[in-house]
Amino acid sequence: MTIQRFHLTPRLCDMVIHKDTVYLAGQIVDDGSTTVEAQTRDVLRQIDALLAEAGTSKSNLLTATVYLADIATFPEMNAAWDAWVDKANPPARATVEARLADPSILVEIVVVAGL
Repeated sequence: MTIQRFHLTPRLCDMVIHKDTVYLAGQIVDDGSTTVEAQTRDVLRQIDALLAEAGTSKSNLLTATVYLADIATFPEMNAAWDAWVDKANPPARATVEARLADPSILVEIVVVAGL
């Protein structure tokens, strides 16, 4: 069984590829001083970069889980998401409110994609 791990830290890695599936760790912003919409755009940019590194793209997303610090910001997150998502190939998606690791982080997104 071949498992590839990318961008390892002592605690986790940003991406794992197993067979024909790419698993991304939860992606968050580096700068938490912006709005939910801006943070979402930045996270989606990071996801695009990781998927490209794996040799795939958002067109091959299978699932996405979006964690929001405040569910009232759902429309802001969706504005960025709707501008980004491949409308011909949207993933299955869940969005939940959650207490995130740092109060400045307003959104975290986890995705799984095919190669």
